[in-house]
Amino acid sequence: MKYLFFLLLALAGLFTACSGSTADSKNPYVAYFYPVDSIPKIYLYRDVANGLDEQFHRIYAVKDAEGEHVIVEIYSADGRILEALNYNLDSLDIMDHMVVNRKGEKTKAELFKYKLMPMNDSEETYFASRFQGFLDSTLILKEIRRKVSSDEISHDVMGEEVAAIKMTDKIRMSSFNPFAKRDNTIQTRSVNYFAKGFGLVEYHSMDKSVHYKLEKVLSQEEWLKLVTR
Repeated sequence: MKYLFFLLLALAGLFTACSGSTADSKNPYVAYFYPVDSIPKIYLYRDVANGLDEQFHRIYAVKDAEGEHVIVEIYSADGRILEALNYNLDSLDIMDHMVVNRKGEKTKAELFKYKLMPMNDSEETYFASRFQGFLDSTLILKEIRRKVSSDEISHDVMGEEVAAIKMTDKIRMSSFNPFAKRDNTIQTRSVNYFAKGFGLVEYHSMDKSVHYKLEKVLSQEEWLKLVTR
């Protein structure tokens, strides 16, 4: 069950180097999104409900023929990539979703709805992605409906009070096994905190049985030493 919650919450969120600055975007919450930098930064999140559990998000910016993007790659504690989200910087909509299947292969998910970051405090965004199962031959449909629940709050980020916004997700994960003709649906809710100048700094289930907080921001070199030790 804990692994399932991890999968449900792991989204929870490119171009020429800008020394970690934010960039122009039509989305008014861009200041609370990740800093824009072509040099990767790795966010180490620790599950404060279970101090041994860690997760890494590798964040970097690129610019190509399709425009400017922010890539967020999600890794397990042992350095295995699990999934990746490609954000269009102009709108902060999702352009691509990659998920690693049960064979360890990177697969492109099928996007039905691509909005994850709201444009205002009254909008409820809708993200829907279908991909191969993590454990067997099932297909999984992951849906997230997100709203801003608190705007311009002060939030602790690695011991410092930082301006932040709080967003609440309604998450629905539906699985279907085409061979056994079995289906199953699980629904849950989560809370995410995005801090100015950082991006996602904390996320947890409603009962906080899964509760990840940003502990460190690592360089690529520091992270590789950590996961290969």
